[in-house]
Amino acid sequence: MKMTRILGLAAMAAVTATLTWAAPLRLTPADPQPRGLKPGLSVRYAYPDDVKTLRSAAKALEAGAEAGPPLKGLDYRDTSIGQKALTSKRSENVAADIRGYVRFDAPGIYTIDFLTNDGMRAVIGGKVVGKFDGRQTCQETFAQKVEVPKAGWYPLQVLYFQRLNTSCLHMRMGPEGSRVTWMPNKAFGR
Repeated sequence: MKMTRILGLAAMAAVTATLTWAAPLRLTPADPQPRGLKPGLSVRYAYPDDVKTLRSAAKALEAGAEAGPPLKGLDYRDTSIGQKALTSKRSENVAADIRGYVRFDAPGIYTIDFLTNDGMRAVIGGKVVGKFDGRQTCQETFAQKVEVPKAGWYPLQVLYFQRLNTSCLHMRMGPEGSRVTWMPNKAFGR
């Protein structure tokens, strides 16, 4: 039992060291930079009979999706049972394909994370910056360090699903050395 615990602690230390020393993901800005963007993010929804994984969410969207009202941003707090997920028509068994741009006001190293209920995969500037493939209450993804080479708009795509009960989806970000904070709605465009 003692040896198992020691090996477990060693494995955790190795993972932590890898995450700490891993180079930040270098994001690619939109080229050309978009002009005249509308506020928020575009979203398409599918309403499968059941959705438990990112793969099943993607399949539902491929089989037939409909445009939904735009999202104001990525700050959708934990709902109560029965409240609709994001801007969808339903509270349960919802798959969403969210697209648009996120603006970084300055170059640098940033930490990004998400809170999600249930699953999501977020791609910014061509890199996966957040992922959880399963079901959970409104909880954080692993934090990801990214390198933003220049200020401007970066393409954003999020595959999201909500299965049962409550839902949430938030994006947080902070410059290196600072705490992550909620991304304001004005940081998103479509």
